Amino acid sequence: MSYTPLSTGIHADPTRRHWALVTAQSTYAFGVTDNGLLMHLYWGPRLVSLADLPPAELKPERSSQEPALAKATEEYPPFGGLRYGETAAKVTFADGTRELDLRFATAEITVRDDLPAILVTLQDAAYPLTVQLCYKVDGENDLVIRSATFTSEANETIRIERAFSAVWHLPRQYAPRTLTTLAGQWLGETRLQQRSLVAGTALIESRRGITGATANPWFAIESTSETATEIYFGALAWSGNWVIRATTDVTGATAVAGGIHEHDFSWLLQSGESFTTPEFVAGFAQDGLNGTRRRLHRYTREQVLPKPQALQPRPVLYNSWEATFFDVTEEGQRKLAERAARLGVELFVVDDGWFPARVNDHAGLGDWRPDPVKFPRGLKPLSEYVKSLDMQFGLWVEPEMVNADSDLYRAHPDWIYHFPTRPRSEARNQLVLNMARADVQAYLIEVLDKLVAENGIDFLKWDMNRPISEPGWSDEIERGGEAREIWVRHALGVYAVMDALRANHPDLIIESCSSGGSRADLGILRRTDQIWTSDNTNPEARLFIQEGFSLVFPARVMVAWVTDQGRGLLPVAYRCHVSMLGTLGIGGNLLHWNDEEMNEVADWITIYKEIRPLVQDGDQYWLLSPHATHGEVAAVEYVTTEESVVFAFRRADLFGEPLPRLRLLKLQPEASYRVEILGQNDSVSYQASGAELMGYGLSLPFKRGPFASCIVRLRKQ
Repeated sequence: MSYTPLSTGIHADPTRRHWALVTAQSTYAFGVTDNGLLMHLYWGPRLVSLADLPPAELKPERSSQEPALAKATEEYPPFGGLRYGETAAKVTFADGTRELDLRFATAEITVRDDLPAILVTLQDAAYPLTVQLCYKVDGENDLVIRSATFTSEANETIRIERAFSAVWHLPRQYAPRTLTTLAGQWLGETRLQQRSLVAGTALIESRRGITGATANPWFAIESTSETATEIYFGALAWSGNWVIRATTDVTGATAVAGGIHEHDFSWLLQSGESFTTPEFVAGFAQDGLNGTRRRLHRYTREQVLPKPQALQPRPVLYNSWEATFFDVTEEGQRKLAERAARLGVELFVVDDGWFPARVNDHAGLGDWRPDPVKFPRGLKPLSEYVKSLDMQFGLWVEPEMVNADSDLYRAHPDWIYHFPTRPRSEARNQLVLNMARADVQAYLIEVLDKLVAENGIDFLKWDMNRPISEPGWSDEIERGGEAREIWVRHALGVYAVMDALRANHPDLIIESCSSGGSRADLGILRRTDQIWTSDNTNPEARLFIQEGFSLVFPARVMVAWVTDQGRGLLPVAYRCHVSMLGTLGIGGNLLHWNDEEMNEVADWITIYKEIRPLVQDGDQYWLLSPHATHGEVAAVEYVTTEESVVFAFRRADLFGEPLPRLRLLKLQPEASYRVEILGQNDSVSYQASGAELMGYGLSLPFKRGPFASCIVRLRKQ
C-alpha cells in the first residue's frame, strides 16, 4: 500500500476526530478522546497520512499517585480534577468553584491573517464558559501559532487567574535534551544560556511589566542522537509580564507552557465578554539553531512587521545622544546633521533633551513640546533643515513616563500607578503613567499625533527606562474592577497608542527601546519597525549580544551603532563591521571625528547600502559563534539565491596560529561565484565554485594580531 502525502495545510479525519497541521518539514497533530478531552498526538518530522497518527486516548493509570489525567498530554490542560502537571488555565466562578472541566465542542478550519487556521472550541462541562483555541499554520516556515480566547455567557462575573497561550508537548525519547535561552541585564542583553533538561522545571520570566532584559520570551530545546538532531523552539509575542516553563518528568516527557505571567494577575470576565491571550509561536527543525533563526526571521518579516515599512530598507541613522546628552540646541543639532549628511546618513534623530526643563533626567518627562529656550523657533526649522540635507527627521520620546517635576504630573498626579498609602517609588527620577486608563491613552495619542504632524517627524524612538511598581488603580477598584488587570492593560494601552499613531501616520517609523533591549518581542514588533538592541555599543560585547538577539529577530530590526566606544583602540573597519550586521546606525560625536575617520566610515556606509538588501532580508547563518573557538573568531553569513555576504572577525590572536578555512553554507554547489574580500589593505577577488566554498572553505586574510575583520561578497556568475 502506498500513501498520497498530505499537502501543507490543515487536514481533518472526522471519523477519528483527528486533525493534522502540516508544514513543509513537520506535522503537529491532536485529537479528541471518547470523553471529549483534546489530546496532543504528535509533533515532529512530517507525516504522510492521518492514518500515521495514534488514537486519542488516556494512558492506563500507573498508580494512585499517577492517575491517567496527571500524565495526559492535553492540548490546553486546565486546573481541575486529577491534573498535577502543567496547566494552561485557571478560573474562579461566582459560586466559588475554582476549577475548569473543558470538553471538546467544535472545530472549524478557516483562515486567519492570511494563514490556514483551525479554531477548536472547548466548553466547560457545567458553566457557560468557552475557551476557543486558535492554531495558525505558517507552512513554509514550519511554525504553529497558538492563542486562546475565553468567553463568558454567564450572568455573573468570572475571574480568570491563569490564561496561558499554549502548552507544547515534546515526545519522549532516549537522547538527552539541552535547553537554550537568552538571559542578560542592562548593557548585557540576549546572552546565550544552555542547560541540560533533567527532571524538574526550568523557568524563564519577567515580572517587571515589560518584556525585560533578564530573560527573553524565547526557548529552544535540542537533542542529538545517533540518528538525528531535532530542535523544538518558540517565542511569545507579548510585551508585558510573561512566563515560560519547561517541565520534564523522570521518564523524559517534557511540556513547555507559557503566556501571560500569573504573578499578581487576574481578569474579570463579565457576561458576554472575551479575553484573548497573546500568540505563542513555535516550530520544529532538524537543521540546528541556524534553522530556527531562518524560520523565525522569515515569519517576522512576512507576518509580523508593519507594512509598508517591512518591505522597505531600514535607513542608516544618526542619533545625537552620545554627542550631546542633554545639551541639545538647534545650532548644535544642525552642526551634527551636516556632519551626518556628509557620511551618507539617511535619518537624523534628536535624542533626549529637546523638551522643556530637560537639562538632566530630573524634569520634563510628559511635556512633549519643544523647549522654548533650546528651540525658540520650535522644532520645525530643524526638521526642515535636516530634510534639506536629504535625511529624514526623528525624535526620542518616552511616552509611558513622567517626572514629578513636570506640568503633566502637576496637573494629573492621579495618572500614575500608586497606592494612596504607600510611597511613589521613583527610578531614574521617573514615575510610570497608568497606560490602562483611557484618558491617559487619549492624551498621548493627541500630543504625539500633534508632535509628529506639526514638525514633519518621520521617526520616533519610543523608550521606557524603568519597570512598573506600585501597581495600584483606586479608580478602577471603586468602579468594581480589578486592579490586577494593570499588568495586561498596560501593554494593551501601549499597543493602542502605537496603533493609533500608525493609523494616522502610516509611514511613521517607530523604534522600540527600553533601557536598551528590555522590550524586544514579537508583540511589540507588530507595532514597531526596529529594536534598540542594547545601550552597550562596545563592538566586542555587541558580538555576543547580537548573536543571541539574532536567534529571535531578523537583522533588519536589530539597530547597531558605531559610537566612540573603542575609538582609538579598535580599527574603524572592525567597529563598522560589527554594526553592519544589522540596521546600521552612527552614534559618536561627529564633531570630534577627524577627516580620515569620517571618510572611512562614509566608505563603509556606501558599501553597507550596496549589501543592505542582503543583510536585512537574506537568510542569516552564524558560521562561528564568539562563544566557540576560544573566542578568537566569529563569522556570520547572509544568503539569497544569487549572492552571499560574510562578515568575519578575528577577535584575538592568542597563540599566533594560522586560522582554519571558513566553510560557508547554503550556496549552490555547481554555481561559480565571484569572491571579493573587503576590509583589508588590499582587496582580493577570485572565482570559486559553491562546492569549494562550502566544502574546502574560504581562506580568511587575517595577518597576525587581534581585532581584524573583513567582508566577503560572493556573487553568482
